Amino acid sequence: MAGYAKPAVAARAFGLVAAICFSVFSFVTVLAVGEVRAEPIRGAGSTFAAPVIARWARAYSEARADGGDFVSPDWTVDYELVGSLAGLMRLEQPELDFAASDVPVEPEELARRGHQQFPFVLGGIAVVVNLDGVRVGELRLPGPVLADIYLGRVTTWKNPAIAAANPGLGLPDLPITVVYRKDGSGSTFAFTEYLSAVSPEWRERLGADTLIAWPAGKGAEGTQDLIRSVQATKGAIAYAEFGQVARTSMPFASIENASGRFVAPGPDGFQAAIDSVDWSQTRDFYAALTNRTGENAYPITAATFAIVPVARRSAGRYGRVHDFFRLAFDKGGEDARALGYVPLPAPLVERIKQYWVEELRTRS
Repeated sequence: MAGYAKPAVAARAFGLVAAICFSVFSFVTVLAVGEVRAEPIRGAGSTFAAPVIARWARAYSEARADGGDFVSPDWTVDYELVGSLAGLMRLEQPELDFAASDVPVEPEELARRGHQQFPFVLGGIAVVVNLDGVRVGELRLPGPVLADIYLGRVTTWKNPAIAAANPGLGLPDLPITVVYRKDGSGSTFAFTEYLSAVSPEWRERLGADTLIAWPAGKGAEGTQDLIRSVQATKGAIAYAEFGQVARTSMPFASIENASGRFVAPGPDGFQAAIDSVDWSQTRDFYAALTNRTGENAYPITAATFAIVPVARRSAGRYGRVHDFFRLAFDKGGEDARALGYVPLPAPLVERIKQYWVEELRTRS
């Protein structure tokens, strides 16, 4: 495979720094001797994580300036919102320092390319609808029914399968307009990974991927276009990153989890899903987060991962990426919560920092 070019391969083959051995002093020293040029930290990828990366980037510049007027380009982050798949493909470009992907990369592929990987924020995919009189979390959608909606089999909101899960809820007599992401998206991967877990037909026909040959509906380019499309269409349904949906006035559904409970997206449900993962048993933090066991686990939970080239890069080069995320982990939790994400649990952060140390030790 010449690059992370094919969605199906990217979805499968693709599948912190107190102890990082250099302090801010040594980081500046590296700059002084010229191993790292005065350029921004460059990243690209996930639209899911873009709001929190932007918030953390501002905080990083302010922290490194330390109240002064001078801001070095090295203390800035230039991040392109191109979607997870495009971000991974851009790792072929030598100027990119990290990709942000909602689809984790399989360890074997990381090793082959000389990349490392770690999660940096948690969240989930909300199923948003445009239905008058339906409050947030009130609509309940079983997994197989949601799959049948996206398969084009359940086509109206009065369908008996929807009514059976929502007794007493006055659903309108409207056609269902399915909206999906037509660009390569980690949100699509998480959503279709859940559909694959709950619908054998979906798993066999379409599977989980960043790009899907959707059997029904209309496409939208990026999260904002998708949300605008739903807002403009009565009866529409779509999937999108929870934080961005929560900042609208649109209702979203409660989704059936692996324990048979209907759970609305939110920090508690995301945390319950993450707590079910034994990270010590993973390599390069590769783990599926959808349809996790646990009564309160939200079934379409997702993490965004940083994929960082380290082979043939200086410690100063990839150490800048670690420095950025170390500050985000240590100081950016409240920013993440304010935007609808869940910060990483402290034990996981410590495991990531140790992973960084091992990388430096291996390559020193």
